[in-house]
Amino acid sequence: MEESSQVKISTAFLIIIFLTLILSFVAIYVSISAVIWESDYTGALSWLLIGFIGLSLATYMLYQTRRRIRISIKPQPVMTTLVCEKCGFKNLREFKRGDYVFKETDEKCPKCNENMYIAAIYREVKEQK
Repeated sequence: MEESSQVKISTAFLIIIFLTLILSFVAIYVSISAVIWESDYTGALSWLLIGFIGLSLATYMLYQTRRRIRISIKPQPVMTTLVCEKCGFKNLREFKRGDYVFKETDEKCPKCNENMYIAAIYREVKEQK
């Protein structure tokens, strides 16, 4: 799988961020108007605090979406073991769509030229450093 250069951000998440920004600016405006027209300093202080907390929260969320960590997950290879029923010869190959255990395949045994069957299907686990 190839990693895309752009990270998709959900539209609902962006709408929530921008609504938070708008409401923060409204709260700051209400606090300024409370000081100018009503001289209500306690109400203005609470609205100002709510506005700056919302503003900083929305800015932080936008910043986090910009530097989202990209993790690439590489799928482990799935292997199929083919066995010849007559001579017991074993062959290993990559999994193909439609493979299942005990399926008789059209692949011929290189020793006795008989059809081989699938004995096992497993994922090959490789240790990472």
